[in-house]
Amino acid sequence: MLDTSALMQQAERQCQQRGVRFTPIRRRVLEMIAANQGGLKAYDLLDQLAVEHASARPPTVYRALDFLIEQGLVHRIESLNAYVACPCPEHAHGFQLLICRHCGRVEELHLDDVNAQLAQRARDLGFRVERQTIELLGGCDTCKVEQR
Repeated sequence: MLDTSALMQQAERQCQQRGVRFTPIRRRVLEMIAANQGGLKAYDLLDQLAVEHASARPPTVYRALDFLIEQGLVHRIESLNAYVACPCPEHAHGFQLLICRHCGRVEELHLDDVNAQLAQRARDLGFRVERQTIELLGGCDTCKVEQR
């Protein structure tokens, strides 16, 4: 389970060191995402945020998400069009996501050798990678036990 308090402290420090503003809306969006063990969709975030901030609109959420992604605090789950908190935002390299198709739990991996091999192969083929997303969909141990 993600330690939300530690994540928020890390986010504060990281934003301060980079000289970027960690506004109350950005903070709240990160808190909501971190409190969810699976991914949250932008409109789910908007619904939750609108309860607290009546003026919240889709651009508010999308701007916060763009900022959080840019700072490495949140990842977009491409296959689900959802967002998940990064448990180790200080890790500057690529990542892989394990997604349970039953409960929605998302785990982040950092297999740097996989990233290095992909990057090298792309260079060998004369390809410049702009963004990399590796998602593995399957079943977690908890769901396997429950299905027996």
